[in-house]
Amino acid sequence: MSMTRALPRAQLHSSKLVRFLTENAMLDAVQATEDVGQKLGDWLDFRQAIALHGLLNPEPQAEQTLPAHQRRAGVMTPEALTRHVDKVKAALEQSIAQGAPSGTGLARIEMPPATLDEPLEPKIAFEPYRRFYAAHQRQMETQVRTLRAQLRGQLTKSTAALQQLAALDANFENILGEREAMLLGKVPKLLEKRFSQALRQHLKKQAEASAEDANAPRLKPDAWLLPWRQQLRTALLAELDTRLQPALGLLEAFNQESTSPP
Repeated sequence: MSMTRALPRAQLHSSKLVRFLTENAMLDAVQATEDVGQKLGDWLDFRQAIALHGLLNPEPQAEQTLPAHQRRAGVMTPEALTRHVDKVKAALEQSIAQGAPSGTGLARIEMPPATLDEPLEPKIAFEPYRRFYAAHQRQMETQVRTLRAQLRGQLTKSTAALQQLAALDANFENILGEREAMLLGKVPKLLEKRFSQALRQHLKKQAEASAEDANAPRLKPDAWLLPWRQQLRTALLAELDTRLQPALGLLEAFNQESTSPP
């Protein structure tokens, strides 16, 4: 397993989160010509590029491995590590879908009530949902960052190639963490825009119904609010999938190296 070979091309728009935002008209379609390598070059400054170059092209030297007793200390089997990753992933998915299950240590984040207070002002009406989304983002960030560090810890007890991968991943996390936070921080704003559009359409239909019949009952928001609430959960699940990709990549590398013939 060589860490110095060229990184494969990966399309930025393959992310579930990007697809969700694009399909729901919250984001323009990504140009198919854009790939991770090109974008990464735009994001790195000079010092970061040098640091990554050093990791990808280490000076030739005798292969170093940890002493056997250190490699064995706390080493998990591929099956056990996979179960651990699946458990963390399942707990976060359940937290988004239904609320954090007991025994996971995750804080329970409640979806706001499916009612809107009068008068219906978009920014005020969206605020509870913004807090709900932001709380889940913080929960995901903490749990996924911890999981990623745990996976790197396992890699550092394995082969030299996996040790190099762990170091590379740690550098990528440090270099891209701020940009990732900035980009994911835009998602609630895109959702707020969509929420405001749906609310204004609802108010317009309500005004039109009242104009036709002054005694017409007020339209309930269920027709648009309940599906939108489910969209909010779908967006969070897509974001979780995006956040987990580096950790799943580390797990796959660990499993492949562990099952490769000596």
